[in-house]
Amino acid sequence: MGLHHSQLDPDLLARFRRGAVIPAHPLALDAERQFDRRRQRALTRYYVDAGSGGLAVGVHTTQFAIRDHGLYAPVLSAAIEDSRAWTDRKLFMIAGIAGQTDQAVAEARTAVELGYHAGLVSLAPMKGADTDRLIAHCERIANEIPVIGFYLQTAVGGIELPVDFWRRFAAIDNAIGIKVAPFNRYRTLDVLRGVAAAGAEDRITLYTGNDDHIVLDLLTPFRVQRDGEAVSLRFRGGLLGHWSVWTRTAVQLLERIHEVTEEGRPVEPGLLALDSRVTDCNAAFFDAANGFGGVIAGCHEVLRRQGLLQGLWCLDPDEGLSPGQAAEIDRVYAAHPDLSDDAFVQDNLERWLS
Repeated sequence: MGLHHSQLDPDLLARFRRGAVIPAHPLALDAERQFDRRRQRALTRYYVDAGSGGLAVGVHTTQFAIRDHGLYAPVLSAAIEDSRAWTDRKLFMIAGIAGQTDQAVAEARTAVELGYHAGLVSLAPMKGADTDRLIAHCERIANEIPVIGFYLQTAVGGIELPVDFWRRFAAIDNAIGIKVAPFNRYRTLDVLRGVAAAGAEDRITLYTGNDDHIVLDLLTPFRVQRDGEAVSLRFRGGLLGHWSVWTRTAVQLLERIHEVTEEGRPVEPGLLALDSRVTDCNAAFFDAANGFGGVIAGCHEVLRRQGLLQGLWCLDPDEGLSPGQAAEIDRVYAAHPDLSDDAFVQDNLERWLS
């Protein structure tokens, strides 16, 4: 047996369970598409100082192709080394886990060796596998590291996962959370029904990955039926590519939501209205108009404008902004200036790049 959630720092696990801002960490490259260590360090420092509760590294926003370029261990190592060198505050570190079972188990072992606390399991490479095989795959990984399920939207390679899969996943002893990111309300409810059916609502912490519906996911009390009785579930935090940009205001937003939900206060219309405003920004960053073709480059573009990245370069030279996407980013910058954290970045950029 590898790392079990009972071995984690109780305070750190409690912060994960309360809910945190966990950015999906991008990959900094130079003009030759080589790993830009200085800019990668600056990004990590930015997320730490913005108040993030953790980091997710080696995930979709980091680019799954790091595995083909020998960058998986170096990128994971950089994030944990840089965060620990920058702050005494403990962050909940999540490693992306992908590939067929042997590869995924090897990645989980690497993550544990580097000091990561959990693995976010992408099932995209398992397309075509039935539920029995998918669960066996997750159980093998859970023998190595606490696991977080990942419902990735089909538009970027995810597979449909039924209620029964989520029921069986939630029953895995070393499963601690699920990132719910199908960008689909019906499939989102499938996850919640599965968790409730497993009786795991107190052990499985739900994180929204629905970048198109962030605020309402976090504000909504979800109720599903189990044995004729209502079970209440909530999303506690966000593990989001969207929160790789404008992260300081995301932290402030989640703090505001926690105050409302934990105290049982009425939700103000202005807070509800933020759902559509944040989604409008996400449509530009994630390139919704073009089927999410520019999703990673869009986040890079925001970070480039702020000075954190030098360019938009992705490992795939054909990956970049879609036609019209830069103009859409211009539009949301102008429409929602209070949602950006440009001033915060400018005040600290030189220090982060030092």
